[in-house]
Amino acid sequence: MTRRMALVGAAAVGAAGAVRAQGAEDYSRLVADDEAGWARLARHYDVSREVIQLENGYWGSMAEPVRAVHLAMLQRLNRENSVYARRAMQADRKAARERIALELGVLPREIGIARNAAEALSALIGQFRDLGAGDRVMFSDLDYELVQGTVISTAQARGAEAVKLRAPDLPSHDGLIDFYRRAIETTPRLKLLILTHMVHRSGLVVPVAEITAIARARGVQVIVDAAQSFCHIDFKLPDFGADFVGMNFHKWVGAPLGVAALWIRASAISQIAPARDEPEAKDVDAQTRLHLGTFDFAPLLSVPAAFDFQARITVPTKLARLQYLRNCWVKPARAIEGVEILLPDDPRLHGASTSFRIRGRTSVADNILVTDELFKRFNIMSVHRSGLGAGACVRITPSLFTTLDEVDALVPALRTLAGEMAR
Repeated sequence: MTRRMALVGAAAVGAAGAVRAQGAEDYSRLVADDEAGWARLARHYDVSREVIQLENGYWGSMAEPVRAVHLAMLQRLNRENSVYARRAMQADRKAARERIALELGVLPREIGIARNAAEALSALIGQFRDLGAGDRVMFSDLDYELVQGTVISTAQARGAEAVKLRAPDLPSHDGLIDFYRRAIETTPRLKLLILTHMVHRSGLVVPVAEITAIARARGVQVIVDAAQSFCHIDFKLPDFGADFVGMNFHKWVGAPLGVAALWIRASAISQIAPARDEPEAKDVDAQTRLHLGTFDFAPLLSVPAAFDFQARITVPTKLARLQYLRNCWVKPARAIEGVEILLPDDPRLHGASTSFRIRGRTSVADNILVTDELFKRFNIMSVHRSGLGAGACVRITPSLFTTLDEVDALVPALRTLAGEMAR
C-alpha cells in the first residue's frame, strides 16, 4: 500500500468509526427479502409516499445523514464565504477528491470533478486527440443522447466518420460481446469506441470489460459511460480495462445534485486535450481537462458523507435488493398478454432498472401516454425513454426505500393498461 492510499484509507476508516460510534446500524448483512430490515433503512429517506416513486434512475434521494451534511456545508459556505472557500475549503476539497479516488480504486490526480456525467463525457469525447480525417468513432443506440451528439459533432469537426450501431433488441450476455466483436473487427480505421455500462433507456448492463478487451487488442481506445452504474454495480474503474470513464455521484452514491467526475488513467492523460481555459495545463492531472470555475462546492464536500452511508449497505447488498424488487414485477409482468419486457432475467444484464412497452406502442407519444395513465390512474411515477432501434419504452426503477407493496402495485396496473392498449 502506498503512503497516499494509507493516509486516505486511514481517513476513511476514521469516518466510518465515527459513524459506528454514533450507533448507526450496519445494513450490509440484510437479505434481499427482509422487508423489516429494509423498512428500517428506508426511514433514513424523507421521501413522499403520496405517489409510488418507480422512477429513481434520474437521481437518488439523499439519505438523512447525507442531507444533514449537505445542509451544514451550504450554511458554512453562506456564513463564512471566501474566508472558508479560499482557505480551509481547499484542504476539504482535496480530501473529498482523495476519498472519491479511494472508492474508485484510482489515483487522485486521475480524477477530474464535474457537475454531471454528461459534462465529463463531453470533455472526454470532444477533447480526444487521436481522431483525424478518415478515422472512425463508433457508438450505438444504447448511448446517452448528449454522448451521441458529441460523437457526431466531434467527428464532423475532425473530418472523421461517426459509425452508429443498432444493438440487438433482446440481447444476451455473449450475444452482446459477439455483436461488438463483429462491429469492431469489420470497421477499418476505428480509433475510438463509446460504451455505456448501464443503459439509461432499457436498464441493460453491457459487458464492458470483455468488449473493451476486444477493442484494445485492435488498438481502439474506449470511453465508458458509467453514469447509471457506479455504486449500483460492484466494480472499480480499472476493472473495465479502459482509460477513460465518466460517472455521476448524484444517482446511486446518493450525493447531492451537481457532482460527478471523469477518470483518465495517468498514462493516458495526454490523450485528452486540456480544457481551452487551462492556459498552463500539464499532462499530470485529469482536472486540467475540465475547467469548473466557481461552482456549487457543497455537493462535492458532501460526497464523503454519501460514501460513508453507502458503506453501511455495500454495493453487493444493495444490488441484491434492487434486483429482487425488479424481479418481483418483471416476472409476473412477463405473463401479461400485450406486455413486452425489454431485458432478459440474466442477473449479469440488469440492476434495478428494466423497461417495458405495451405491444404495438412504439412511438414517443404512445409511451408518454402510458406514463401518464400510470400516474393519473394508478398513482405510479415512471418515465418514457426513446432512441432504441425498436422504439420507445417505459422505464421502471425502484430504489432502496421502495417497498414490496409499491412494486406489487405495478403488475395489476400493467394488466389493465395492456388490456386496453395492446394492438
